[in-house]
Amino acid sequence: MLAAYYKCQEGDNLSPDAVLTASRHIDSLTFNRIVDRGYDNLTEFQKEIISQVCRKQAIFETENQDMLESILSSYSINGVSMGIDQNGWNVFVQNGVVMQRSTYELLKQTGLCCRSLGVM
Repeated sequence: MLAAYYKCQEGDNLSPDAVLTASRHIDSLTFNRIVDRGYDNLTEFQKEIISQVCRKQAIFETENQDMLESILSSYSINGVSMGIDQNGWNVFVQNGVVMQRSTYELLKQTGLCCRSLGVM
């Protein structure tokens, strides 16, 4: 199972589906470089970061599931509005994946998010 592939940290009562979804989103943001290279061929530093990011993303997606699955990008009720701004300071949106910016910055430390061809 792919979710075990990322060895997401235990202790948060995360469902296997949540971990699997987070893992697939990480694959999307890393342009499938982890799948191509093989998890076991990554450095220990990369494995540690990916495990942390997987956990953080699974928690984020679980806690915000209703909002993330909504077809609305924003809404307003009684003068209070809420939305996902792709250029916002606290979230990052790419390839349809919404991730907290701090989590994405952590994932970038692996060197696997670069859009340049051939860069690993």
